[in-house]
Amino acid sequence: MQVIEPKGGRWQVGHGRHIDLGQRACIMGILNATPDSFSDGGRYASVEAAVAESLRMVEEGATIIDIGGESTRPGAVPVDAAEEQRRILPVIEELSQRSDCIISVDTYRAETARLAIEAGAHIVNDVWGAQKDPEIAKVAAETGSGLCLMHTGREREKLPDVIEDQFHFLRRSLEIAEEAGVAREAIVLDPGFGFEKDGPENLVLLARFDEVLALGYPVLVGTSRKRFVRTDPEGRLPNPDHTTAATSALLRERGADIFRVHDVGINRDALFIADAMRRAMRGERW
Repeated sequence: MQVIEPKGGRWQVGHGRHIDLGQRACIMGILNATPDSFSDGGRYASVEAAVAESLRMVEEGATIIDIGGESTRPGAVPVDAAEEQRRILPVIEELSQRSDCIISVDTYRAETARLAIEAGAHIVNDVWGAQKDPEIAKVAAETGSGLCLMHTGREREKLPDVIEDQFHFLRRSLEIAEEAGVAREAIVLDPGFGFEKDGPENLVLLARFDEVLALGYPVLVGTSRKRFVRTDPEGRLPNPDHTTAATSALLRERGADIFRVHDVGINRDALFIADAMRRAMRGERW
């Protein structure tokens, strides 16, 4: 059995912080400060509830908390920048005062990204790969924050081959980041599971995931509770956190570094076994 090594390395993020990737899987906990997210909309709409849930995820093993103020589910009603900022900035400010965890802001707007970093965020996580608002890359460069560039198939015609389309889209995102002056060490990529991809496409992307590593950057994955882990052709309804954990273990074996999840504990345990297997295959101790 071949052990596929993740890109690893030191991910430089904002405010002079960094995350060492490679030896152990890194978990990013999802915090939706929204009323309409597909999985937990409305549960963390207050600052108190959002911060409490963030601290709970950190205690369970999350290194990063990813805070978003606009749902990215298909068919979600867009919100303007002011509403997005009203939802997330107080949460970021309070969490940064109560924890030394790494904070990520899930936004595609440059204005929101800048304000979030000022409030204490370390990473900009852009589901449009800096192609919706390219100024967001300049914000990352000027502030020294980490930048996650995600692949999406929305609002464009995709190439027929899943991996070719990854390269086509993400190379453009990397060009935007490079032109803006973002340091290479600040960038990670995300193949965008579920974003305008049907079930078979997601499974092919999972199976061929290691090919994405050829782009040369650490990779973050977000399969958590996506439709392809929640549905079954025979009509059965799997537990989406169990099936997410299965994909996390598979993707770790294929070289992913960072895992964006709702249920930190179950994914922490699955990734512990995946990392133990990797060490054993290299002849290292448990």
